[in-house]
Amino acid sequence: MEWLGRTDLFRSGLATRRLRAYRSEMLADPDLTTRPWFFCGIGGSGMLPLALILRGMGANVAGSDRSRDQGRTPEKFVWLESLGFSLFPQDGSGISSADQVLVASAAVEDTVPEMVRARELGCPRMSRAELLASLFNAAPQGIALGGTSGKSTVTGMIGWIMTQAGRDPTIMNGAVMKNFVAPDAPFASARVGAGDAFVSEVDESDGSIALYRPAVAVLNNVSLDHKSLEELRELFGDFLARAGVAVINVDDAESATLLPRAANALTFGTGEEAAISIAPGSIVEGPTSLTATVIDRRDGGAHALTLQVPGRHNLANALAAIAGAAAAGVAVADAVSALGTFVGLARRFDIVGTSPSGITVIDDFGHNPEKIAATLATLKAHPGRVIAFFQPHGYGPLRQMGAELAEVLATRLAPDDVTILCDPVYFGGTVDRSVGSERIVALVNDHGGHAEHIAKRDDCAMRIVDLARPGDRVVVMGARDDTLALFAKDLLARLA
Repeated sequence: MEWLGRTDLFRSGLATRRLRAYRSEMLADPDLTTRPWFFCGIGGSGMLPLALILRGMGANVAGSDRSRDQGRTPEKFVWLESLGFSLFPQDGSGISSADQVLVASAAVEDTVPEMVRARELGCPRMSRAELLASLFNAAPQGIALGGTSGKSTVTGMIGWIMTQAGRDPTIMNGAVMKNFVAPDAPFASARVGAGDAFVSEVDESDGSIALYRPAVAVLNNVSLDHKSLEELRELFGDFLARAGVAVINVDDAESATLLPRAANALTFGTGEEAAISIAPGSIVEGPTSLTATVIDRRDGGAHALTLQVPGRHNLANALAAIAGAAAAGVAVADAVSALGTFVGLARRFDIVGTSPSGITVIDDFGHNPEKIAATLATLKAHPGRVIAFFQPHGYGPLRQMGAELAEVLATRLAPDDVTILCDPVYFGGTVDRSVGSERIVALVNDHGGHAEHIAKRDDCAMRIVDLARPGDRVVVMGARDDTLALFAKDLLARLA
């Protein structure tokens, strides 16, 4: 295997012919479990489940992580070591043989010691996406979840449906799936099964969605995030065209326009034009749940759906999961039944608890305009003031989507609600940090909202404790930082 660090392949929009040739090259050695692997950033949300799957298939996997070196989320790394992973400081000491395959995300810089040492030894390298695509494409039935928002939730839903249906799937998720959490699996973002199905979310942010050949491709939605809409339309259109069955959300205008790209399509949505839809007037929302009647317009069947996760966006996620599972051969009735016991994902509208004085703390992964809008809509569907804390997930994303983000924070909250932003997450590197949270706060206030910039996260917690009063809902939002979950728990403790 030659050096596989080709992230430029995904960014340059090369022709389908070259992508096919590249995939064939990647699959020339199908038994990936015979090689020793080293994951640079093994604790990351995209890296951890992939490492778990490889290890669960019998591979020898080692790794390093800057978070471990910095003492963040130590319990995660203690657990990995208990599973047999060999962990090293991120100083290059874990790279000791030319036989090791280095796995690193596209964000890892060439100056990181593991990268330097691997080049010196001539180690082969695969990006996270390249390795996932190799495993996914080798599965008899690959079910890929794409879209700007909701991928992790729909992946968890389909994984749970397939498990309940006895299909014993392998699942690759970017979030911890609560249904699979156990004392010996506290960070259950992956599952290794013996069945044909491989269920995985696939990422469009680096263009690597082009590597997957799904039997079933689910498209949840298309909106501004890491790329321009023009680039997203091309990537998602090609994604649908490659699928055996394309499952498309026709409620989402951008997704619906891509319907002609699919050779074989199954649609879902709340309207009558969708094959898997909702009976008019059947939706009943509660603060922590939702019920509706699902209609399968292919046969006229009606099925009572009860969700333990709230919000209209989760109803859309549930329809995507039901339709995706149906495309994979699971009866709609069975899929609807399974979702009645789906309890959600960590950090997806995750209710941490309520203080004795009646202040509720919610932990949420919201980090782009669409995700944050969905979270705020769920909160504002019920009475009570909202205190929205947001830690931006990087300086680059803040520059790209800052104006849209500010508009959401200003317009989706009421005049007495409060938004508090700390500085963006930063763990090192050479990123341009000239545009920060203070710009977003200024834009929110210019739009008529009520926002404050407090640079340090701990100081934000003190401000929230001072502001909060009985009946408030405090939502902690942000991505790329596992310690946000600990921050939310600590906030609840302070409020108590």
